[in-house]
Amino acid sequence: MSNSSPSIVIIGAGFGGIAAAIELKKAGYDDIAILEKGNDVGGVWRENTYPGAACDVPSPFYSYSFAPNPAWGKRYAPQPQILDYARQVAEDFDVRRHVRTNTEVVAAEWNDGSGQWHVILKDGSELVADVLVPAMGQLSRPALPRITGLDTFAGPAFHSAQWDHSVDLGGKRVAVIGTGASAIQFVPQIQKQVAHLALFQRTAPYIFPRMDAAYGPQHHKVFEKLPFTQRAERVGWWGYLEFVTTSILYARPMAAVMSRVSRRHMKKQASAKPGLFEKIWPDYPIGCKRILLSDNYVPALAQPNVDVITDEVAEVTPTGVRTVGGVDHEVDVLIYGTGFTTTEFLAPITFRGRGGIELADQWSIGAQAYFGLTVPNFPNMAIMYGPNTNTGGGSVIFFLETQAAYVKDYVRALVEAGEPLEVRAELADAFDEETQKRLSTSVWTECTSWYRQADGRITLNWPGLSTEYRRRAVFKLDDYTAAPQGVRA
Repeated sequence: MSNSSPSIVIIGAGFGGIAAAIELKKAGYDDIAILEKGNDVGGVWRENTYPGAACDVPSPFYSYSFAPNPAWGKRYAPQPQILDYARQVAEDFDVRRHVRTNTEVVAAEWNDGSGQWHVILKDGSELVADVLVPAMGQLSRPALPRITGLDTFAGPAFHSAQWDHSVDLGGKRVAVIGTGASAIQFVPQIQKQVAHLALFQRTAPYIFPRMDAAYGPQHHKVFEKLPFTQRAERVGWWGYLEFVTTSILYARPMAAVMSRVSRRHMKKQASAKPGLFEKIWPDYPIGCKRILLSDNYVPALAQPNVDVITDEVAEVTPTGVRTVGGVDHEVDVLIYGTGFTTTEFLAPITFRGRGGIELADQWSIGAQAYFGLTVPNFPNMAIMYGPNTNTGGGSVIFFLETQAAYVKDYVRALVEAGEPLEVRAELADAFDEETQKRLSTSVWTECTSWYRQADGRITLNWPGLSTEYRRRAVFKLDDYTAAPQGVRA
């Protein structure tokens, strides 16, 4: 690649795509096309509009370090404010003009001859780029449960990530399947409206006090006039969340203390309904699934119009949900709070690297990438929020900033080298082996969760602290080699 201004295609205009574009533009690269299948920037925060949608990481830390927002309305910002923030950052850093909305990518193919990526769009057109940056995230494809009869239900049915706001829940009998991070936010909101709510729980989450707080005019004034105060709060939350991660991963006695805090919080809030606490107290080690924060979820479950059902769901019928044992629960509306297809990285787009190898085939035993970013046989490509870069307790934006800096340095190296570069296979393999070895003794192996594949391999989480990731995930030219034609074994 001799061109000093390479053409770059970024797939996705969420927080990862925006971060990558900003870093690249700061370095002087402006030939950037950001392809977004939705109608706006924002990614997961554009799509998830369910009642009560909000972040579970404090706003000062769930934001870019280079773009603090003194106007956050709450410590845990609601979805509309986070979406507005993403829009504002895209405007302020001149990213918006690079975004092509309603543009869906179906395939990306590396051309060995030209040393470029051919990006095929749903409408049949094609873009050619020197560099490809998939930034599609891990929470972009809603997952429906594998339950017989999903299509037979006669009433309205939808996933929480595709909330149907045309459905009036007032006075209705509603079934919610799933008790994850989204459900604990929307259940308290809809409980107030519905005649009856049947909540089908497979595994219970650990819940901590939310400790939310409103940021009023005085806070906004101080944050604006004295920016160091907001930076100090950001550092404080970073330290707290690193402590939580340390407790989960390395300090079992501290994890036991955290478990007692959660137990006290949940038991007190469940006391109004005899037998409720026993149903909702988890039976796996704390930290195995993401710890959730709420002050109103358990109180909502304690209301007379809510039943928590722990019997396994056998099938969905035209009139409701049937559990194992043949009990029918008749409902008017069915809502799935069942998360996302997190382990199917970069799907449903088909990626073909050198020699036409498909990424899905190379990842047949599970997704893996060097620091979650680059993959052997796929030169000039860097993934944002890729395999093993999720955090079990911190802010993903901290990771995204590290990755965006890596992408910038990678592109600079490509320009200087004047030829395609790909990560050395032996380094990528050694990194994956180290990562999986560390994860094999972690708390995340002790239950089934969205962090793991069906075979138990953990493809989502980073095995250490975010500070370790930032220290180690630094581009080094020696980690790369010129990309030959054909596939390297």
